[in-house]
Amino acid sequence: MKHLIYILVALVFFNSCSEYQKVLKSEDIAAKFQLGEQLYNEGKYTKANRLFEQIVPAYRGKPQAEKLMFLYADTYYQTGEEYLAGYQFERFTSAYPRSEKLEEAYYKSAMSYAALSPVYSKDQHETQNALEKLQLFANLYPSSSHMPEINKTVKDLEYKLELKAYSIAKQYNHITDYKASIKTFDNFIADFPGSTLREKALYYRFDSAYRLAINSVEYKKKQRLEDAITYYNAFKRLYSGSEFIADADKMNEDLKEQLQKYSTNI
Repeated sequence: MKHLIYILVALVFFNSCSEYQKVLKSEDIAAKFQLGEQLYNEGKYTKANRLFEQIVPAYRGKPQAEKLMFLYADTYYQTGEEYLAGYQFERFTSAYPRSEKLEEAYYKSAMSYAALSPVYSKDQHETQNALEKLQLFANLYPSSSHMPEINKTVKDLEYKLELKAYSIAKQYNHITDYKASIKTFDNFIADFPGSTLREKALYYRFDSAYRLAINSVEYKKKQRLEDAITYYNAFKRLYSGSEFIADADKMNEDLKEQLQKYSTNI
C-alpha cells in the first residue's frame, strides 16, 4: 500500500513538472498567466516568477497587466530579491496610482529597499535611499497598520547612520587626527541631537580637544586649552554622572594647570 502511495505521489510530481515545463516552453501567454498565478498561490514563487517574466511585455496595456505586474513584483519580494522587488513595486505604483494594491506596493517597495541597507561600517547610500522610501510611505499612509513596523525600521536605519558618523569621528580620535575628530563630532552632535551616543560623542570630542591642546605648538596652545575647557564644561553640564566623568575631571584639571602659565585669571 505504501509503495502505491509513493508511486502516485511520484506520478503527480512528474506530471506537474511536465506541465510546468510544457507551459514554460509554449507560446500561450494565457496559459503562462494562469499557471503562474496558480503556482504563486501555492507559494511556488520562483517558478511563478519565471512564467511571469516571459509574459510581462505581452500584457503591457492590457486589463490584466495590473494584476500581473503586482504578482510579478511580489514573487521577487517573497523570494528575497530585494533590489528587484523594490524596483518592480516602484514601477507598479507609478503605472497604477489608483490600484487597490497601491498601499501594499508602496509598503513592500520601502521594506525591500530597507533590507538592502548594509552594515554601518559600509557606505550608507542604500540606507539613505531606504529612509526616503519609508518616509514617503509614512507621508502617504500615516494611519496604515504597517506604521509600527515602518517606524521601527526607520529608527533602526537612523541608528545605523548615527553609528556610522560616530565611528568615523571616533576613528579620527584613535589615529590622533584630533582636529578632524573634533570637527566630525561637532557635526555628529548637531546632526543627531537625540542620539543615544551623544554622551560618548561629547566625551570623546573633549578628549580630542584635550589631546590637541596639550600636544599643541606653543603659539596655538593657549587658545586650544581654553577651547578644550569649553568642551569639558559642555560635557560636564549634561553628563555630570557619566562613567567618563572621573577621567574628564582629571583632564580638565591638567588643562587648567597648563593654562595658568598664560593667565592668572582662570
